Amino acid sequence: MPRSKRSKVVTLTKTKKKGREWKEGLLEQVRKAIEDYPLIYLFKHYNLRNDKLKELRESLPDSKFILGSNKILQVALGKTETDEAKPNLHLISEKLKGQVGLFFTKLSREEVNSSFESFEQEEFARSGARATHDFELSAGPLSGPRGPLEHTMEPQLRKYGLPTKLNKGVIELLADHRVCSEGQILDPNQAALLRVFDVKMSTFRLKLLGCWTAEGETYEELAEDDDDDAAGDEVDIFETVDE
Repeated sequence: MPRSKRSKVVTLTKTKKKGREWKEGLLEQVRKAIEDYPLIYLFKHYNLRNDKLKELRESLPDSKFILGSNKILQVALGKTETDEAKPNLHLISEKLKGQVGLFFTKLSREEVNSSFESFEQEEFARSGARATHDFELSAGPLSGPRGPLEHTMEPQLRKYGLPTKLNKGVIELLADHRVCSEGQILDPNQAALLRVFDVKMSTFRLKLLGCWTAEGETYEELAEDDDDDAAGDEVDIFETVDE
């Protein structure tokens, strides 16, 4: 049976410890993509979720996302005019800072702009993220998105900091409790409670910062980096490869 040639996302953090072989492989991936694709975008990601990025990847044909060590990506592109892989790629290298990645594509600029601008996914906030609004629980029986909480959850809720007790198999909150306040940096217990009560405070989105075009070998800045790296981003380093 022939092997599938579909692209897939490989989470490299789940492989062996990154060494010279891994670094050389990433360098080769980037350098090959430079030759294969006429457009290279620099983008910033907020509250990255690999499964959601994979969905976006699968909706964009003739394209490749590569994320990894910014230092290695800089080496692959070239850091200066004297060592860059192609003219003006060092301008992308200069901006490879923080939560960013590269998008290589054969799609038109209109298709890319439309796809990135319309892509937003609400997600549960992680520890270290900033609360977007207040969230409070009122004293009395506790319910989640699917109705009353299972009585077996009561010990875990107490570990999360809620003053609770079991009353005839029903979890009761003994007093009003503020889980978080707007602007507060969430700790692990707060993030876990928001998930229990189905409260999403993060949005996974992408922002195009610049574009290098093979035709003319020019780089165009599309937006300024707001330098707002959302705390709590737990970025798995991965790349797209063909089977």
